[in-house]
Amino acid sequence: MMRLKTAVIAAGTLCLLAMHAASPAIAQEGPIGIAFAEAPEQSSGVCTGQSTDKTLACAREKCAEGGAMAEDCLRVKWCYPAGWSADLFVQHKASVHWHEYLCGWDSKEAVMAAVAVACDLKRRDMITDCKAVRFWDDNGQEFTAN
Repeated sequence: MMRLKTAVIAAGTLCLLAMHAASPAIAQEGPIGIAFAEAPEQSSGVCTGQSTDKTLACAREKCAEGGAMAEDCLRVKWCYPAGWSADLFVQHKASVHWHEYLCGWDSKEAVMAAVAVACDLKRRDMITDCKAVRFWDDNGQEFTAN
């Protein structure tokens, strides 16, 4: 009887270990989100993933790796699903600049249309420059703007 109990416990433990080992692969299936963090006038960070908290923490870490103090790296945006996304460089007439992030768009054409609206200098008369500097597709692959 004791051997049977030991065998059942061992089999159960192996089953739990196998399920735990398989769970990261299962967790990676499905849509991803995209997180943006920025330290104004200093650095920024971008990460993709499925966990809001983990992905935003990753973006803050990348921002700090870019030279900013960790406490200056603000969590500025999270989109889930990420969709097509863009990073806009925006310059104010007073010479300060910042980045704005567009995300969650269903196609490249849609995010490009959103960039055109966001960077319409007729609508934003205090802005002297606005342009997309980076894009991400719906799989999180980054592209530089041409």
